[in-house]
Amino acid sequence: MRSTPRPRRSNTRQQIQEVARDFFMERGYEKTSLREIADELGVTKAALYYHFRTKEDILVSLFSDVGIALDELIFWGRQQHRSLAVKRELLARSSVIFSGAAPLFNVLNANQATLSDLSVGQDFKDRVTALSELLQEPDASVAAKVRCVTALLSLLYGTFAIEHIEGDAEEKRLALLAGATELLTSAYPTDDSDPRASTLDAPSATAPKAEPTAS
Repeated sequence: MRSTPRPRRSNTRQQIQEVARDFFMERGYEKTSLREIADELGVTKAALYYHFRTKEDILVSLFSDVGIALDELIFWGRQQHRSLAVKRELLARSSVIFSGAAPLFNVLNANQATLSDLSVGQDFKDRVTALSELLQEPDASVAAKVRCVTALLSLLYGTFAIEHIEGDAEEKRLALLAGATELLTSAYPTDDSDPRASTLDAPSATAPKAEPTAS
């Protein structure tokens, strides 16, 4: 912890989110207390309670933007023709979301055992499962389904791994996406893709901000 509290900003809610996110990554969710967050900010617990009653409330607020982005993508995917082109588009948009939310996913990754029992952990698992199901075909072989799931998970977990590789962030993201897309494509070698898929009405592919936003 810093020897002196952080400078106060007018947006106390956002400051709480930023401090909590950093503490969750550095110390772990269980070892972080509301008192420590308040002390770091130089505010009273009463001031913190005005915005968040529990640590889980803070965690849920951190993931609200990425949750909305994933829900919109899942909704869009369910409205489309199940072509390989659409599946590739789902991967591409997932890549943007995962990359933009990397700091938040680091929180999940560092606290998997603890957060798996909380609503935010289960909600994220459910969304990843829903996306993976959109990449699969019900009558596909086991090998094809495994490749589809692996393609999506390679994007998610690869987002953490490539942080340690030197190079331009966007170049690394695109290289990771290319590998995942190649794996997905290998699951459907005879698919006659719809070239219109990438131009269909869809939610914006803009990544959610890594920094939490005030409500």
